[in-house]
Amino acid sequence: MSDGPEVLVVDDEARLADLFATWLESEWSVGTAYDGEKALEKMAESVEVVLLDRRMPGLSGDDVLEVIRDDGYDCRVVMVTAVDPDFDIIEMGFDDYLVKPVSKDELLDIVDEVSNRSEYESDILEYYALVSKKALLESEKADRTLATNEEYQHLCERIEELEQRVDEGVSGLTSHDDFVGAFQDIQPEN
Repeated sequence: MSDGPEVLVVDDEARLADLFATWLESEWSVGTAYDGEKALEKMAESVEVVLLDRRMPGLSGDDVLEVIRDDGYDCRVVMVTAVDPDFDIIEMGFDDYLVKPVSKDELLDIVDEVSNRSEYESDILEYYALVSKKALLESEKADRTLATNEEYQHLCERIEELEQRVDEGVSGLTSHDDFVGAFQDIQPEN
């Protein structure tokens, strides 16, 4: 088991959940749950990605997703299910959707992709917060004071670094759907 970010695999087909976990273990710390109730028991702030089946006895994947979002967990949720998508997905708060059967490469790629979205969104939020601070300082302080202040110089360097990372993130998006998906669920911090 890796010490990397956590993935929770939720599927009532235990063999399939265990297979997905095995595929992910080299790069991720992986937990499994075989029903919706156990999934909610295993949810924690440390879980970064949830792979969630829609059709399960007891609490369905749709119900688990709703609780995850209502409880405010900051994780990515990928529905991995045999249920073909219909218009009901429009209002659902998942980040991506895979229809079974799913290959190892598809699963690894989607977990990496949604995980990178989290990093990208975090960079964007930090970037805008720092740009706001910089603008405030520039409106209140003289240019010569700013030019000699070490903290201000570090702030400018961090902004440049984030700007480059955000630009690289945008250029790494391959389609309109990727671009829109990268911004899903971005909410400013209070």
